[in-house]
Amino acid sequence: MPKPNKSDAPSSIVERMMVALRQTFAIAEADIRKLRHDPFELFTRMIQPAIWLLIFGQAMTKAHAIPTGELSYLDYIAPGILAQSILFVAIFYGIALIWERDMGILSKILVTPAPRVALVVGRAFAAGIRSLFQIFIIYFLCYLLGVHLRWNLLAFLGVIAIVLLGGAIFSTLSLVVASIVKKRERFMGIGQVLTMPLFFASNALYPIEIMPTWIRYLAILNPLTYLVDALRTLMIVGEISTFGLITDFGVGIVAFCILVAIAIPVYPKILY
Repeated sequence: MPKPNKSDAPSSIVERMMVALRQTFAIAEADIRKLRHDPFELFTRMIQPAIWLLIFGQAMTKAHAIPTGELSYLDYIAPGILAQSILFVAIFYGIALIWERDMGILSKILVTPAPRVALVVGRAFAAGIRSLFQIFIIYFLCYLLGVHLRWNLLAFLGVIAIVLLGGAIFSTLSLVVASIVKKRERFMGIGQVLTMPLFFASNALYPIEIMPTWIRYLAILNPLTYLVDALRTLMIVGEISTFGLITDFGVGIVAFCILVAIAIPVYPKILY
């Protein structure tokens, strides 16, 4: 009997990894393709950040009600509004999963050879791609309002990376909820319950230092806080990270991995 070639094992592992990556990108591409059928969705997403920046941001800047150091309040909240847009887009992403289950589409996806991790990560990556459109909306509004943006290619690439990561985190959280909840109405209610604490118990609208102590602890545990901190550092001229960009990205990656680990075993349960 011929001896097995030692080079076969590594190559087979590489091949399996490449197949898993192709399956992940196929799931992501299928989700992104939905935008072709409903491009109007991209324009409706402009309304909420526009209201926050044009009305709330300018009004609070004039009032000088919240101390933000040397930054104007509008400069301070612009990255927070981008983070809010990512959160609101991604947290309701799971409703598509419930719709696919009700229509029988999900059953067809689940019988494919794609592993559960490819299904979860593929959808998370698609949500991150969808979130990228919010960058251009926010940057355009900030330019019109005179926000002191950092026009630097490396910083802008960092913004893209953290937005992708943020969209992946909160869409995976949404998938976990959608994997357990069976009705769209109940999912929408849970989504509303999740978004408000995540948003207001973060540094999106005000510094952590002025929060009550118990909310400050919640903010430190909140992944949105680190997302906002990274965005503020990368977007605004002269702003220095509170936690450090390595910590911001590290917390985001850890949060994403934890949510993926939770989503994989509960994902098949949406069939029942």
